[in-house]
Amino acid sequence: MRLTFYGVRGSIPTPGADYIRYGGNTACVHVALKDGTDIVLDSGTGIRLLGELLIQKSSPIHILLSHNHWDHIQGFPFFMPIYQDGREINIYPGQTLLNEPTQILQQMEGSLFPVPSAALKANIQIQTLHTDQHKFAIGEASIRRLPLNHPGRGSAYTLEVGNSKIAYITDNELYPPYKKETEFLEFVEFARDADLLIHDAQYMVSDMPKKNGWGHSVAEEAVKLAMACNAKKLALYSHDPERTDDDIDNVVTHCKEYIAVAESTLQVFASTEGQTLDFN
Repeated sequence: MRLTFYGVRGSIPTPGADYIRYGGNTACVHVALKDGTDIVLDSGTGIRLLGELLIQKSSPIHILLSHNHWDHIQGFPFFMPIYQDGREINIYPGQTLLNEPTQILQQMEGSLFPVPSAALKANIQIQTLHTDQHKFAIGEASIRRLPLNHPGRGSAYTLEVGNSKIAYITDNELYPPYKKETEFLEFVEFARDADLLIHDAQYMVSDMPKKNGWGHSVAEEAVKLAMACNAKKLALYSHDPERTDDDIDNVVTHCKEYIAVAESTLQVFASTEGQTLDFN
């Protein structure tokens, strides 16, 4: 399978000269399976460019949503395949505290957007899973989900194909001041032996305690999780909108120092728009 980052920014898009190298689009990751299946993780503004690629195909598209906050659904109205006659698009909502599985479509209603969801030509299906259903399949991929620690909750995902495993855990506060949906050790087992862990790293310790409880992790905590679960690579994700390219460089440097002290073999990098990784 092949993974490509299309949006890596958290909270709000960040255009401008200081955000070019890592990119300013909000959350969107594309996973292309060898059997031709297309899986999209979140539908932030990065999905617009992905649509230019996927509109060249006619096969079904599967969108796994972490949750319904704007930066994870706001690109959907600009995703060209939804205007493609008869194109099958399956949307898997996150496990949000308020059960609102159609919010990705509702953002297009009334005075919010000029094209209502009823006018879309694609065959869009909301695939609601039973509350206790934490494992399902899409194409040749085995998918697992786990509740996030985030205001309004949401879902983390793992994708496994053969011996390859990707864990996608964004907008997740590993040590929140509010009641946890999932404990740290549960995330460890969930992401155990992942080839790639994509994890929220929006904050640094220096951002605390001001942003404690906002639903995001500090980069050092993401490193701790990656080492604990024996992940091979860690992609720092959901970059803070106030963090410039140079700031993100400093975050990566700091994380590498942390890993060196721990004498770990973990590879860490900041997720970057357009970056592609291949898995066996």
